[in-house]
Formats: sequence, C-alpha cells, structure tokens
Amino acid sequence: MTRSELIDILVTKSNDLSYTDARLAVNIIVDYMSTTLASGERIEIRGFGSFSLRHFSARQGRNPKTGEMVQLVRRSMVHFKPGLEMRERVNNINK
Repeated sequence: MTRSELIDILVTKSNDLSYTDARLAVNIIVDYMSTTLASGERIEIRGFGSFSLRHFSARQGRNPKTGEMVQLVRRSMVHFKPGLEMRERVNNINK
C-alpha cells in the first residue's frame, strides 16, 4: 500500500473527510513518526506493532565485486515488530 492509496481509503471510508484533510492527516502522522524515530524514541501502536531503531557499529566490510576491504560507518535501521493482534490477523488470512 502506498501513501496515496492510504489517503484514498481514508476518504472513501469517511463521508466527512475531504481528500485534502486526509492527505494532511497522513502526512502529519508519517512526519511525526519519522521525527520520533530520528530522535531515538520508540513508537508503539497497540494492536498493530512497534517501531524501534537497531544500531550497527562501524566495521570493516568487503566489496563483493572487487574483494577490496572498505570501512562501513555506524548506522541505524528502523525495526518493526508486529503486535499480537496483527500477527493473529495475518496468520488467519493465510490459512
């Protein structure tokens, strides 16, 4: 699902919500989530899941094409852990 598809779904499910308002709401939520994660905080949405950061320290790596050793910088990656309700819902669909 893309951001625009999510906005379209919000507009069709709500009679009182205009496309502009739905787009603004989605953009505010996504921007706030990004800012929260960038500041190092964790996000938890009950029944859906939680977002947190995984930190990877700097290390030596190898270029697979040339075999040359390269220095990889410290980095962080967003990690999503689905909630129990989400896992159950997904598992019941796939049965």
